[in-house]
Amino acid sequence: MSVSTNLDAEIPGATRPVQEIASELELTPETILPHGHRIAKVPVSELASRTEHADGALILVTAMTPTPSGEGKTTTTIGLGDALKKAGHRTAICLREPSLGPYFGIKGGGTGAGHAQVVPAEDINLHFVGDMYSVSKANNLLAALVDNHLQHGNELGIDPRRITWRRVIDLNDRSLREIFVGMGGVAHGIPRKDGFNITPASEVMAVLCLSQDYRDLRNRLARIVVGYTYRKQPITAADLQAEGAMTVLLRDAIHPNLVQTLYSTPAFVHGGPFANIAHGCNTVVATKLALKLCDRVVTEAGFASDLGAEKFFHIKCRIGGLRPSAVVIVATEKSIEYHGGFKAEGGTGNLLKHIENIRAFGIEPVVAVNRFPEDTSAGLQRILEFCKQQGVPAAAYEAYERGPDGAMDLAALVDDAIAENQRQDSFHFLYPETAPIREKIEVIARTIYGADGVDYDREAETSMDLIEEHGLGQVPVCMAKTPKSLSDSGRLRGRPENFRIRVNEVRLSAGAGFVVVICGKMMTMPGLPREPAAVRIRVDDQGRASGLS
Repeated sequence: MSVSTNLDAEIPGATRPVQEIASELELTPETILPHGHRIAKVPVSELASRTEHADGALILVTAMTPTPSGEGKTTTTIGLGDALKKAGHRTAICLREPSLGPYFGIKGGGTGAGHAQVVPAEDINLHFVGDMYSVSKANNLLAALVDNHLQHGNELGIDPRRITWRRVIDLNDRSLREIFVGMGGVAHGIPRKDGFNITPASEVMAVLCLSQDYRDLRNRLARIVVGYTYRKQPITAADLQAEGAMTVLLRDAIHPNLVQTLYSTPAFVHGGPFANIAHGCNTVVATKLALKLCDRVVTEAGFASDLGAEKFFHIKCRIGGLRPSAVVIVATEKSIEYHGGFKAEGGTGNLLKHIENIRAFGIEPVVAVNRFPEDTSAGLQRILEFCKQQGVPAAAYEAYERGPDGAMDLAALVDDAIAENQRQDSFHFLYPETAPIREKIEVIARTIYGADGVDYDREAETSMDLIEEHGLGQVPVCMAKTPKSLSDSGRLRGRPENFRIRVNEVRLSAGAGFVVVICGKMMTMPGLPREPAAVRIRVDDQGRASGLS
């Protein structure tokens, strides 16, 4: 594990055996399923055995609209968890599993940095416990069963032109976005157009992250719609009798993964749906288990409040029956400048919109100003003063260099926010599930993005009509758009005004339990940059890896 050498304090030494971390959560050695010395799975049955336990307080970490290099949201989540533990709370952190696509591409790992890391970072960022592979295999088994059904007579009358299920791989490979399968003659299948998504964008990943036990997992897999017949009737995984085998492939993946931070705070790293395409949260079962075991649980949702927090509330909280007690918005001086500086239509305007977004759900947020070494004291004070003017508690965050000591002020504000939000008890959703799809999209576009309205491509209109015709539209919507702007255009920084949202495509994820609404040209299979991170990774003669962080 490589760490910057300019840190103020020494990085803690060896991590503790995972059995010791589990014991702090009152999990016995016989309960957990160790994967080596520092990783363990906790059987999903442990959640069912603790239904009578009271829930701890759920803390969400989100952010203002990020710069291309991000705002340090994961680092903030980890450092805040360490600080809450140091303050005397039984605390756990809940994160998503990193994807190999971004890791070998441009984004890097998803385990934090500096003094705010979950470990073993290298194992977590690479193969971990095989959950990603299980999702890929279950997804691709279903794809194989679809094509096999076509090959052997197509008794269900599936229209090959209306098959919506795609294959997946957990790597960035733009060449696989559009492909043809079944080529080479009669023995090789029915020729048709197909394509690959990246594994975190798979509906199977979303199903895994939203399922709460084996029965729920099996039922959600059964409901997956793979395409339509010539008469436009939906075909499900259950129609292909696929859900049993898919559940077997995911049998171990549903168990939450237990690791720790550098400061021995328990961390559940489980599930990894993309945030700009899927709902961007770790699993419901890991979060609910953590809430039964701890009095403080810190989690994050991908990107800023317009993508991550909105979907965390409307999808994960609604499906999982969760109720957040506090929300932290991560802001940085560089992001304020990137979005136009200290002005209403610029960086502070952007931050204010994210504050308003959280308040729209009935929660009073806290702002964490993540301080980078190159930041100025004057810039920090201007952000803190701006937050004070808006009536929002704010504190500098410096856990990257100082560990939990650099997040104690933030932890104190979060404790105050938990008490106030629990007293007010005013958390609410912005739309009912039963509302028409268009109405739900309109609410999000106007209230969360600040748009003047929504326009739809004809293909999107047709898809929404078909979904609602079959009674499948009374579910949350999962908005997929650029994370670079409050709008659907990455060019519009700050707090844009006088814009409309364009919906290009609408996809049904009946198993996951939401409808994906694609705004702008979103890619469900990313590509590699000109110089991928993969070209800098090496293994020496002793098997030691370099270039992984």
